[in-house]
Amino acid sequence: MNFPAYTTTELEDWVSHWYKKRRFLYPVDLNIKKIAMEYEIFIHYKPLKTVYARFGGYKEIVINSSLNYIDQREQFFHELCHAVRHVGKQTMMTAAFRELQERDAKHYTLYAALPHHMVKNYNLNDPEIIERWSNDFKISQGLCEERLKQIKRRAISTKQHSKGNLRCI
Repeated sequence: MNFPAYTTTELEDWVSHWYKKRRFLYPVDLNIKKIAMEYEIFIHYKPLKTVYARFGGYKEIVINSSLNYIDQREQFFHELCHAVRHVGKQTMMTAAFRELQERDAKHYTLYAALPHHMVKNYNLNDPEIIERWSNDFKISQGLCEERLKQIKRRAISTKQHSKGNLRCI
């Protein structure tokens, strides 16, 4: 099994389409400064909590400079979701709406850090796939494990749906 057939989500497709349209085709292309520039977002590194802020037309992501490079990248992708998909100030939202945005940002982080159009070129049976993804995408092994589990779950679900077994996983 090189890469399982599964049904991608609309968000997953949207992220891959955005990347491909701008020629982000390989893991090495996922430079956060270039991605931010495409969205007209300024990046600043400060010893503060990582956060996205918008002031009129000015958009910025402040990345915690005390974090290691991999954690900074993961937090960038999380905050990028807030920049491109969310509106409003979380401090003024209900807890349920804030949780919904955070859940969306978690999924977005998986797709933006390990986009489908890139990960599908890997052999998921490779016993070193987690290490390979972590090294190639400059993302933590934990995030890579989560993405791999998600792909495998969806492949099983897609296979069951195609056989007429509608059991949800």
